[in-house]
Amino acid sequence: MTQKRIHRRSFQAGSISAALLANPLARAAHANWVDAPKQLYGIMAGEATSNSAVIWGRSDCESQMEVEWDTAESFSNPRRVVFPPVNSLSDFTSHGVLQGLPSGAEIYYRVAFRGGEGAGNTVSDSIVGRLQLASETESDVFFAWSGDTAGQGFGINLEWGGMRIYSAIERIAPQFFIHSGDMIYADNPIAAEMKLADGTIWKNVVTSAKSHAASTLDDFRGNYQYNLMDKPMQSFHRNVPLYVAWDDHETTNNWYPQQMLHKRRDAAVYDALEYGAQLANRAKQAFFEYTPILPTASGGQRIYRQVSRGPSLDLFFLDMRTYRGPNSSNNQSDLRADSAILGAEQLAWLKRSLAASRATWKVICSDMPLGIIVGDNMEGEAFYEAVSNRDPGVPSGRELEIQDLLSWMKDSGVRNTVWITADIHYAAAHYYNPKRAARPNSFLPFWEFVAGPLHAGTFGPNELDGTFGPELKFQWAPQPGTKLPLPPSAGMQSFGTIRIDGKTKKMTVEFRGIDGNILTDGTIELEPQI
Repeated sequence: MTQKRIHRRSFQAGSISAALLANPLARAAHANWVDAPKQLYGIMAGEATSNSAVIWGRSDCESQMEVEWDTAESFSNPRRVVFPPVNSLSDFTSHGVLQGLPSGAEIYYRVAFRGGEGAGNTVSDSIVGRLQLASETESDVFFAWSGDTAGQGFGINLEWGGMRIYSAIERIAPQFFIHSGDMIYADNPIAAEMKLADGTIWKNVVTSAKSHAASTLDDFRGNYQYNLMDKPMQSFHRNVPLYVAWDDHETTNNWYPQQMLHKRRDAAVYDALEYGAQLANRAKQAFFEYTPILPTASGGQRIYRQVSRGPSLDLFFLDMRTYRGPNSSNNQSDLRADSAILGAEQLAWLKRSLAASRATWKVICSDMPLGIIVGDNMEGEAFYEAVSNRDPGVPSGRELEIQDLLSWMKDSGVRNTVWITADIHYAAAHYYNPKRAARPNSFLPFWEFVAGPLHAGTFGPNELDGTFGPELKFQWAPQPGTKLPLPPSAGMQSFGTIRIDGKTKKMTVEFRGIDGNILTDGTIELEPQI
């Protein structure tokens, strides 16, 4: 499928004259421009299906989001939708659903905010975006994924060009992008300058919200606003629709719901809160406000969900934070609440959804890896943060839930599953070989692909736990003895792309560096199993 990008000259959102020419919605604005609503953080599209998409925008005052869309870049036959007013309760963010869109089409849309009487009924400049809908018929699929943005104190460095990897992703024109988690680093303050290991200085744009770890709702909102100030990210969002997940840093490092915050090393930051779940409630509200994701039909803020991208691909987004048991030595001998990472309800949903899927490929979008050992450095060296527990023997702790899922997949004939994730700040490909597992041949073979970070410190590599028989097939990580973390300027940021041929159903996975080029030995081709 040919991918088309809007020229940058179409995106002069700050130009009054461009807005007047491009969009009649804005013609009333320039007479009272000072009072008109402003769109300071760009626009986003997300949750795109074959006939609908969520459009995200934010005003700086009480106003209404107005969206026009067309299948032509010239907007020769635009359709207009007006969404409910926004106010301070949602921090002036708006989520509008465009419905009844033509399957498989490239959609152009433009977003403006109209102020109420207090703003003189003025209209903001419009911002133009594009998105690619899923096709209901056989067609090629091409998408990208990664995670981890603005971590370890590496923020927007204007001298370096901002968060440059987002420009690289935009250039290769994926149909959509999956952010696998750690969209923000709410617990990582950003200083004006950092001295790097080579003696150079990394310079950051700084804001009040990023001067300390987040604990209030406004703090969390400010973390999203900080990232959305970045010009490469704004341009990326105008051209590439988004699907989002979350991990720990949207709240705080290594959190879990039952966590007693006063026992953490950084307890002083959270002295008004008792449990991790309380902090996460604030974090989740900001997550839903500042990403193009919608609450469930009943109004709940559920992150795990399924999205269809046509006959070739279904996406299954997991939430490994909200329903987990405490971080611990992770060696429980039976499956119960304190050894969970998905939780019984989410696990049952995943099984039902996988069983019902008729897509050739079933991509499970996880916020944490399965076989990589990730310790919990916030509460104790013997505690574990992810699934694995360093014991290569039979499954125990959180591995029990994964073993249950994998065994069920084999018994139910669920094939062609691929896991994608980020979290560990280096790139890797793992083939899970059931013949090498601690319980041999108890599941079907599958792949796990790990990418990142997008714009954060680079770490790794970590050890693999042998319980599920992982074989390391590709790795791009710092050399042993390197002083970590490496800054983005070291060039070891990464993302992955997946292409599915609409006719043959062949899947091609490619690992790409900060400039978008494919890494050496970073291509893996998979044939579907019928």
